[in-house]
Amino acid sequence: MQKTPHLSSIPLGAQWRASARRALVIETEGMQQLIEALEGPLGDAFAKSVQVIRQARGRVVMTGMGKSGHIARKIAATLASTGTPASFVHPAEASHGDLGMITPDDVIIMISNSGESPELRDILTYSRRFSVPLIAITSVPNSSLGKEADIVLPLPRAREACPTGLAPTTSTLLQLALGDALAMALLEDKGFSALDFRKFHPGGKLGAQLKHVRDIMHAREELPLGPEALPMSDVLIMMTRRSYGCFGVVDEQDRLAGIVTDGDLRRNMTPDLLKRSAGSVMTRAPKTISPDALASEALAQLNELKITSLFVIDAEQRPVGLVHIHDLLRIGLV
Repeated sequence: MQKTPHLSSIPLGAQWRASARRALVIETEGMQQLIEALEGPLGDAFAKSVQVIRQARGRVVMTGMGKSGHIARKIAATLASTGTPASFVHPAEASHGDLGMITPDDVIIMISNSGESPELRDILTYSRRFSVPLIAITSVPNSSLGKEADIVLPLPRAREACPTGLAPTTSTLLQLALGDALAMALLEDKGFSALDFRKFHPGGKLGAQLKHVRDIMHAREELPLGPEALPMSDVLIMMTRRSYGCFGVVDEQDRLAGIVTDGDLRRNMTPDLLKRSAGSVMTRAPKTISPDALASEALAQLNELKITSLFVIDAEQRPVGLVHIHDLLRIGLV
């Protein structure tokens, strides 16, 4: 009979990977329980919570103590960034004046795995005294918190990923996931779009992704443009002067008919190149983009096509601008 190897004989790396996998498997099981719970009482309470929040004239006030408090902060941030005004009130600070931050127009979402955190008592009492709607996220619906709340979002009693069963792991994951689910339901209910999202995320790479092409493109007067009959000697001068690495060829209706790129020059490098016309060298039906497209869409096109610039055209196919990879670098998108 083969003996099981002693733990000390297993390489540390393998032990650590096994621990990580075990934790993730347990937490995945908890997530599956949460999904299944939405088909029961949790789903009904979830729908009621969305209805109460969408009808509120004030904000969502998130609160919780310890690890649940950290989760509450994150949920408040997610709600606020997706169109649902929200803030976090620390239970200890609430007892020393911050209760004044909560109004009857608000909705309180209180998170407590056990539902018995004594630090939450003052906010709970305040909510009952001034009839502030109270939503509880807890694993113990018949706890003190559960009994006082207007709506209880009961989390499944999933086992913690911690081997001792003590450190909040799976329980906090489920709290966070349920908070995200609330935020997404409210977002979709509002029809919150990428344009709305940009209002709250003007900075950093995310803000850059949500800029429009028209905000970063080079305007029409800066573009190297000319007719198909233009000699390539003139095209080269304009390409060099503008330093975009391309030249736009327009037809008699001022529509973009083609583009001359550095690649086109290499493919047509013959002794008579400078005497030829732009129309004989250009690539027809070039890839373009709309001024209303997002900068992230422009980056995706440039990466997919392995090119460095795109002409921007209007509804009549007329060139109105040009966006270059350097413009995306400048705004921090790349």
